Amino acid sequence: MSASPNFDDRPDATPIDMLVLHYTGMESAFRALDRLCDPKAKVSAHYLIDEDGMVAPLVDEGMRAWHAGVAFWRGETDINARSIGIELVNPGHEFGYRDFPDVQMAALRDLALKVLDRHPIPARNVVGHSDVAVGRKTDPGELFDWAGLAQAGIGLWPDRENNDGDPARVPVMLADYGYDVTDEAAAIAAFQRHFRPQSLGGPADALAAACLSALLDLRNT
Repeated sequence: MSASPNFDDRPDATPIDMLVLHYTGMESAFRALDRLCDPKAKVSAHYLIDEDGMVAPLVDEGMRAWHAGVAFWRGETDINARSIGIELVNPGHEFGYRDFPDVQMAALRDLALKVLDRHPIPARNVVGHSDVAVGRKTDPGELFDWAGLAQAGIGLWPDRENNDGDPARVPVMLADYGYDVTDEAAAIAAFQRHFRPQSLGGPADALAAACLSALLDLRNT
């Protein structure tokens, strides 16, 4: 039985092949849980992970939780239909964005590995809300440890980076990787937030192009 009423059936024959990670962006865990379980809010996720590492199951994985909203990844737009959504308690950029505690990230690693065992989710499809909702969302944000997750076998992280990439090819490579590039600047910002947080707000330079090239080499893993 689901703790949140905010879900519906997944479409027939739609695979669960994405894992989307979020932060709650609210003042407290209590407020976040209350909203995710409020039928008037019409938002939810499959799991909520508190900063102390406690995992709260909210929606059965077999059902479609309402977490991604208007989104796009690799040509797909009904991201909720094909994804598992995990919310991590964090006040977010509006209420005092901060580091994700080690115990919270450890709980996420344990949960995500179990999700990946249950569903055919390629590493390329482990994404943040900001990756699938470019220009609209910023979570889980630039403080999130994507590299550490990849080291644990969750998602991708470029294993090489040099400075010989071609910046002119960045929009094409972003689209090839999966991003919606209708707004190129927003897509570049989303990519930088995930893979090059130290360059957040910076241009799509040769280093960004080299990073994307490395990711494209890894995309089928």
